[in-house]
Amino acid sequence: MFVKLGAHLIKADDIAHWLMEPGSPVYEEIVRRFGREILNPDKTINRRSLAQAAFEKDPSTGKQRVHELNAIVHPAVIRYENEGMDDIGERDPNAIAIVEAALILEAGVADRFDHLVVVTCRPEQRVERFAQRLKINEEAATAEVQRRMAAQIPEAEKIKAADVLIDNSGSVEATEQQVKQVFAKWLEEVRRAT
Repeated sequence: MFVKLGAHLIKADDIAHWLMEPGSPVYEEIVRRFGREILNPDKTINRRSLAQAAFEKDPSTGKQRVHELNAIVHPAVIRYENEGMDDIGERDPNAIAIVEAALILEAGVADRFDHLVVVTCRPEQRVERFAQRLKINEEAATAEVQRRMAAQIPEAEKIKAADVLIDNSGSVEATEQQVKQVFAKWLEEVRRAT
């Protein structure tokens, strides 16, 4: 929705997927730490297998290994996000660039941004939308959403840290209206700064 209004978008997940391609240093480190069992027959990383390995508890520590995975991936993703934002800024100094990333607070990088936007919806919607996106049943979606959320900062803390809160539990039109209001404020900030 922000892109439709003129924002530039950098997606952390897309960068992470690219960094996990065979031959990259991130790929090599993930395979070294999590084992060849996470690979598909063509040697690409099976993201479901990696997620399962990352969210399982390490027998020696009793903790999930997702933090270990994040320590490998986050620094490289952040480096590419910075390069992308620098490139956008060089091409258009008045641009509004958005980094879409679920784990900004967990990565400890929220202070890199002018604004932190948190998008929320009701818990049952989160499960329903996750099930639809992955084409899995609601029971499996519930388990996976709970597992992922357990590895993240609680939503209440994210909301508290947010500069902007967008409630995505209503209609698409209601969400679009919130986005338009936020974007208009940002455009005004850019105009005042120039």
